[in-house]
Amino acid sequence: MNSASISNKFSRISSEHKNFLNLFRSGKSHDAEKFFGAHLTYINNEKTYCFRVWAPNAVSVSVVGDFNNWNRISNPMKEIDNGIWEISLTNLEQYDNYKYSIETKKGKIVLKADPYGTHAETRPATASKIYESSYVWNDNEWMEQKREKSIYKSPVNMYEVHLNSWRTHEDGSFYNYVQFAEEIIPYMQSLSYTHIEFMPLSEYPFDGSWGYQVIGYFAPTSRFGTPDDFKKMVDMFHQAGIGVILDWVPAHFPKDAAGLYEFDGTCCYEYEDVNKREHYSWGTRVFDYGKGEVRSFLISNACYWIEEFHVDGLRVDAVASMLYLDYDRRAGEWVPNVYGGHENLEAVEFFRRLNETVFLRNPDVLMIAEESTAWPYVTKPTDAGGLGFNFKWNMGWMNDMLNYMSLDPIYRGFNHDKITFSFFYCFSENYVLPISHDEVVHGKCSMIQKMSGTYEQKFASYRAFLCYMMAHPGKKLLFMGQEFAQFKEWDYKTELDWGLLEYETHRNMLYFNQQLNKFYLENSPLWENDDTWEGFSWISNDDYTQSVIAFRRIDDSSKEIVVVCNFVPVLREDYKIGVPKRGRYRVVFNSDAKEFMGSGVAEDLVSTMNLPMHGYDYSISLKLAPLSVLYLEYAPIKKQINKKLSKTLKGKKKQSKKDYYKLKLEIES
Repeated sequence: MNSASISNKFSRISSEHKNFLNLFRSGKSHDAEKFFGAHLTYINNEKTYCFRVWAPNAVSVSVVGDFNNWNRISNPMKEIDNGIWEISLTNLEQYDNYKYSIETKKGKIVLKADPYGTHAETRPATASKIYESSYVWNDNEWMEQKREKSIYKSPVNMYEVHLNSWRTHEDGSFYNYVQFAEEIIPYMQSLSYTHIEFMPLSEYPFDGSWGYQVIGYFAPTSRFGTPDDFKKMVDMFHQAGIGVILDWVPAHFPKDAAGLYEFDGTCCYEYEDVNKREHYSWGTRVFDYGKGEVRSFLISNACYWIEEFHVDGLRVDAVASMLYLDYDRRAGEWVPNVYGGHENLEAVEFFRRLNETVFLRNPDVLMIAEESTAWPYVTKPTDAGGLGFNFKWNMGWMNDMLNYMSLDPIYRGFNHDKITFSFFYCFSENYVLPISHDEVVHGKCSMIQKMSGTYEQKFASYRAFLCYMMAHPGKKLLFMGQEFAQFKEWDYKTELDWGLLEYETHRNMLYFNQQLNKFYLENSPLWENDDTWEGFSWISNDDYTQSVIAFRRIDDSSKEIVVVCNFVPVLREDYKIGVPKRGRYRVVFNSDAKEFMGSGVAEDLVSTMNLPMHGYDYSISLKLAPLSVLYLEYAPIKKQINKKLSKTLKGKKKQSKKDYYKLKLEIES
């Protein structure tokens, strides 16, 4: 075909559309879903749907569906630009099923769901559905408040949920989006969680993938209702003061026939290079981050969930698998980059473009990287050489702590660095401390079962661990069921083991988490300075012989909480630590309190001694229960001093200032 005929072929493209397609192909289109997919319009006052799809290597493309008896001859699409196909159809209605029938260069006909489709058939069916949203939002107050506060200076305590299996109906069927919200919101409010983090809810065919093998990136899964039902759910959370974070999967996609896999008969969305194309362990394909069209697809999708569905953040799955060319590959299965390294430079550029775009449009959201390596500057700005996320999962902390808590206490002294090392790098990034679904499945045991010791010691250890976690710098995340110490591993096929709440120990663990989460929410030293040394100071980190650590958490107003952790089942009768202020320290939270089924041996109020220790002028002596954590606050004693002075001086002659202050010092001491 000569250049003149090509020009004539594409002459009907408007200048606006040409500009869009230039952006799309360069990876700079961030609203691609507004052009591609199926969109309602009116032509001569007639209701019309315009379909557009990118299939660059297709020989021909047709729209097929209920409306034409799935006959590909009926509605052939026109190629309006190189690889861009379009058709406008009338007589379609809401919920009509459709797919693209694509003729490949090899003469094969493949049926594909719409990559930009906004609604889908319920599994096992895989067609896209015509859908136009009519939802009216009622979360203006939440959206305004979110814009006004800094997420870095706010408490963030996330509850990770797999919607299918949190709770089910008696017959095993799923709650729909709205039913789920009605059930879980009061529960989360009672536990003072600030955010819910959903495992993936983009359309996926197989329940056993937990949502991580997506075939409909722009469609909330129809398992639980329509896109407007999803919006209603998010709206309900926001009106209840709870943020919504969605697990997002830009790393890979499955080889399902109806999905993105070899979409037009060739490697369209995935890498063509065999050294990059496959995630062998997962049996999936890797997005080609070097293609502008793919970058536009993914970045548009991220913005779509944030803007169309009002989600407050994305947890970006499997970031490490995207960053490294040799991820899950043996020698000979990968090729170094142009500099001879193993970094995927295309993925690095994609992340930077993704985060720049998201934050330019939505500066108040969370972009959380599940990055499991020591890649530098994950949460630093792109202009400083970073990837541009604002939070990263602290996988090092998680691995160290779970390993430590599973050890017999007799060996913990030899592994003391596992509870201290994370403090020395915890301000290098903005971290989330995750106890996620991955840690309570596939033979890894539930959290309570990871704890060593007797039945009673497991619960004491778990309470201590959670207190330590809550005091450690970083935002928090806990997977469902762990708040009441579910004994069995998570099973996506059944609901949580709610029957355990018939037992006192599990009811009490739930109560403990209610009180701990509430304390965290109400005490700014535990979250206001999560990203700076200004919010943290060691008291003692080297007492490996007794497996005790002590540190301070400090807010912007210099209010502080002293944290003391005893990680062995041994009572410490006279354990001394240095403190910065003279006077008294009050226990404000005790993992071993009697109300939590502990011993309650710790004294509620202790006075300082004029004994320098740990670099401080004063010290206090504490009684540390086995496997326990104490939070203490400085308790001013001015009122008590004045009261005692008044009583002591009553009936005596007027004292000199010298005698008065001498007596005052004696009382304070």
